[in-house]
Parts: sequence; C-alpha cells; structure tokens
Amino acid sequence: MCVLYRTLGEFHVLHMSHDTKKLGELGENLAAEHLIQNGYKIIQRNYRNKIGEIDIIAKKNGALVFVEVKTRESTYSNNFLPEQNVDFHKQSKLKKLCEMYLTQYKHEDHEWQIDVIGIILDKSHKNATINHIQNAVYG
Repeated sequence: MCVLYRTLGEFHVLHMSHDTKKLGELGENLAAEHLIQNGYKIIQRNYRNKIGEIDIIAKKNGALVFVEVKTRESTYSNNFLPEQNVDFHKQSKLKKLCEMYLTQYKHEDHEWQIDVIGIILDKSHKNATINHIQNAVYG
C-alpha cells in the first residue's frame, strides 16, 4: 500500500465540479501520472466490453496490472475511503473483465494482478491523497 499526498495545480481544482464523470476523469489522470512516476507503462485506458470497464491497464516488471480507480472529494468522504467502494460484486466483475481482456488479447499465460487506487481530492487545500493498493483483488 502506498499513500501519497500530491499538490494539485489550479487548473485541476478550480475547474472541478460535482459532476461525477469529470471527477472520475481527474482521478484517472492522477492515477495514471502516479503509475508512470512509479515505473508502470500505461498500455490502455478505459477498456470496455459488454460487462463493464477497466480504468487503466498497465505493465510493470513483465506483469499486467489492471487498475480500478475510485475518486472522491474530501467534503463528501465522511470518513469513507473511495477504495471501499470496490465491494465483492465489483471485485467479481473486475476479475471477469480481466479474464476477458486476457483472452481477447491472447495474454492468458501472462502474470497479472488487480490494483485499486483510491483518491481523495481536497479542493480547499488544492491537494490529493493517493492510496495505491497492489494486488487488492485476488482470483
């Protein structure tokens, strides 16, 4: 688990609204930056199929890493971490999505894992808390 505090530029914070799609996009962009800074190579973003979506697919040390990103504004967190939204149902769905991706792209023999990145955005202090949980979902 990695928790880091990151200062946000004015652009991100001042233009952020309560629109969940924009909030999600901002979180995914921060997560992608975090991954790149930590040696991951982004392979694909927003992989979709009939079951759902995988936010980020990356590679590190030869393994595929499927990343679910959950973002929340600090004013709405109520001591509830965004990564806690990855419940049993969401975990099952993620596993199926990953298996479908591996089959579709013929990577069945590849080592892989599912990570979760939780992000809490604090507009008033213009920063973000990023919690990267590796191997968060087990097959």
